[in-house]
Amino acid sequence: MEVRRAVLGDEHVARAVAATTDFTRPFQDFITESAWGSVWTRPGLDRRTRSVVTLTALTALRSHEEIPMHVRAALRNGLTRAEIAEILLHTAVYAGVPAGNSAFAIAKRTLEELDE
Repeated sequence: MEVRRAVLGDEHVARAVAATTDFTRPFQDFITESAWGSVWTRPGLDRRTRSVVTLTALTALRSHEEIPMHVRAALRNGLTRAEIAEILLHTAVYAGVPAGNSAFAIAKRTLEELDE
């Protein structure tokens, strides 16, 4: 949970925990243990690199609802806005222009919200 909070922010994690129900608890436990407890804590990649990989995968998979959370996480992990744009542009070449276009639009909205 410590890494999950460090990467996603206390507010996001608090909302996710507060919204947990008996139905969703197994998934929340799974994601906390597997992604945040096992994978994000491994020594092989730093958090900055993990954010690059995550944004790439989310764009390629068109996981639109996850992109805003991970744009914010990427900034928290030390990526610049220019680097995020480069990641999305590079991903568009391999994952498709429509996927990149959607990711750019979502990232743009997210960054604008952060500026408000």
